[in-house]
Amino acid sequence: MANDWHADPLIWGEGPQLLEVFLEPTCPFSVKTFNKLDDFVAQSEGNVRVQIWLQSQPWHMYSGVITRAILAASTLEGGKNSAKQVMAAVAAHREEFEFDHHCTGPNRDATPNDILKRLEDYSGIELVSAFEIRGLEQAVKLHTKYARQNGIHVSPTFMVNGLIDAGMGSGDAVEEWVKKFD
Repeated sequence: MANDWHADPLIWGEGPQLLEVFLEPTCPFSVKTFNKLDDFVAQSEGNVRVQIWLQSQPWHMYSGVITRAILAASTLEGGKNSAKQVMAAVAAHREEFEFDHHCTGPNRDATPNDILKRLEDYSGIELVSAFEIRGLEQAVKLHTKYARQNGIHVSPTFMVNGLIDAGMGSGDAVEEWVKKFD
């Protein structure tokens, strides 16, 4: 791939307010949050933009590979929507991208190539060439740096208009999130 790539920002919706969510793609609570975001955007009626920041976490053993693959997808045709399609594939098949109890199970025998193949199969997006983009780690570092600068270490974490909101959680109803932006 040429050097003219860019990672599309993972932003959906319109409006003056901003909900930033920091997600680790294989975390069950992040998956719960991710699965509510489209509904949240729809219910916000043009009042809120949602930005996803990927929060890779080392106890989710393939987190780095999956995070890079999602950002790689954002460089392809479809940009952020391709990335979202890969995230949705992970969410729908989370157990196939995670270790049992963070340390055991069949994924211990999986290689990064196996993980990429699964992502391609489930998402329908060819990822390998984009995954190999030289310099793509800069996009990964941007997500990591932004989280660290904001004191974020776990997922999911929610920021409302630039401030962390510890009162928001993955178990909340979408309607509760919408009320925060009224």
